[in-house]
Amino acid sequence: MRKLNIAFYSDSYLPAVDGVVTSMLEFKRGLERKGHRVYIFASAQMKDKKKYEAKDVFLHTGLKFKPYPQYSVALFPYYSSMPMQLKKLDIDIVHAQTPFMMGFTGLLAAKLGNYPLAGTFHTMINSSSLSVYYPKNRSLRNFYSTYLWKYAKFFYKSCDVTIAPSNAVASILRRHQINEIAVVPNSVDTKKFNPNVGGSRIRKRLGIREREQVVLYVGRISKEKRVDVMLKAAKLLLKRRSNLKFVIAGAGPQLDAIKRLASRLGIGDKVVFLGFVDHSNLPRVYAASDLLCLPSHKFETQGIVAIEAMASGKPVVGSDDLALKDLIKSGKNGEKFRSLDYADCARKIEKALNNKDSYTKHAVETASNYSTDRVTDELLKTYDLLVSKQAVN
Repeated sequence: MRKLNIAFYSDSYLPAVDGVVTSMLEFKRGLERKGHRVYIFASAQMKDKKKYEAKDVFLHTGLKFKPYPQYSVALFPYYSSMPMQLKKLDIDIVHAQTPFMMGFTGLLAAKLGNYPLAGTFHTMINSSSLSVYYPKNRSLRNFYSTYLWKYAKFFYKSCDVTIAPSNAVASILRRHQINEIAVVPNSVDTKKFNPNVGGSRIRKRLGIREREQVVLYVGRISKEKRVDVMLKAAKLLLKRRSNLKFVIAGAGPQLDAIKRLASRLGIGDKVVFLGFVDHSNLPRVYAASDLLCLPSHKFETQGIVAIEAMASGKPVVGSDDLALKDLIKSGKNGEKFRSLDYADCARKIEKALNNKDSYTKHAVETASNYSTDRVTDELLKTYDLLVSKQAVN
């Protein structure tokens, strides 16, 4: 396959570190290791432009997004991302990582410049996740959900292929009549995340004693992530296991509410809030833990942090729905619990803690299927089909 010049368009970029940004940057590294060139077109607040712009990163000024201050919404970025610029860069394929302002700019650029277009469906659209961004009125949330899906159908049907990060997401897309789909999971750097990383320094810094076991949560602190389920499970567990600590790594609009909940439940002294953790420090955070808990409800399109934890040799206890339903193999690389059932969550955390060493081998084997080199090859197969089809047409 010839070397490609690829344009990524994303509404999410540094300093935000979410699944979209993590996936995009890991694919960029993987593609460039194989000799391809990736250019990123994204939005940024004015204060972040100088820091994160580069010769292959073009950032368009955006307004701060109030629910998540680290995000920005680009304002009319079309003029500087049109086919003329892509022609100068000798772009072969456009890949929209998100469907909104910057993603739509990528769509326009691809259509006007006659470039093949891929679009990845990273984030679930449902009333639970929308409640973070929109008014609490249920009718309004349902309205937004309905019309966002209409827009999503328009956007992804306009792409030559929609990339789903899991089979669960592919099934949802097909139910919405989006049929040109390639299942390509997000990748994880399995050299960076591995069972040999040490976590003793992190444990010491957090004041965690040698005999204490750590249940970890990593991710955004928002309603759809249902961190409250883990805390309610924690209260049950702490009645019979006093040697537990619950570590929450992340930030988001529900952080203060979750802190208050921990206090109301009477477990505040057993919960450690790390705040935002730079991705470079995450391997040591996983190493300091005994397992990862992901209590999200109908939201995980793949669960990159679950794979990072598995690559680190840690079992994952997660909700039995969407992508986690297929990723977690109970009794092997982790345990699944009934979504939103905190008592079942507590039981499965306890089971995993009692048998944690037996999960390590299967967890690492699972993560190896998502290594950057392996998954980048799958993405390149999709690109190759698109570019070949475009050449024929």
